[in-house]
Amino acid sequence: MQPAELTVLLRKWSQGDAAAAEQLTPLVYGELQRLARARLRRERANSTLHSGELVNEAWLRLAGSSNIVWQDRNHFFALSSSIMRRILVDRARARLRVRRGSGALTVALDDVVLNQLAGPVELLSLDDALTTLAKLDQNQCRVVELRFFCGLSVEETADALGLSKATVNRYWATARAWLAREMTRTP
Repeated sequence: MQPAELTVLLRKWSQGDAAAAEQLTPLVYGELQRLARARLRRERANSTLHSGELVNEAWLRLAGSSNIVWQDRNHFFALSSSIMRRILVDRARARLRVRRGSGALTVALDDVVLNQLAGPVELLSLDDALTTLAKLDQNQCRVVELRFFCGLSVEETADALGLSKATVNRYWATARAWLAREMTRTP
């Protein structure tokens, strides 16, 4: 299916067309699965969440949001990425509550993401740092979300945000440096 056709279905769905939502499900499910698998590869090896569960929970949240006016397919996948991030952070917080502070869900930020950091970093720390970054520069935060949480390439991120590849690279480099400094600070 062409992106324009997907955009038409998304817009119909946002106008309350249930048939459009049914048509969308098989069209976007594969891409959502790919995003979820990319995100979960960065999780702990013993994580109990599977990509299908993450996609299903994200889809339920999307379906329950009746006030979204979809701009296009990029808007849909960017919001899906944010929802997946929120789901993982919520699960990490719940896990910490159960364990009373121990066993935080961790993420290994490899050389593709945040080269400056050595070893695993807590997902909650990353979320806190991204929340702070969003207040300073929303665009840099969105680039990190799409690159790290969705596993999008520079080209895909540029397309999703309507930016040039050079701008995405600049935001990506700046955000990585800022996050590395922020996350290695001693409290």
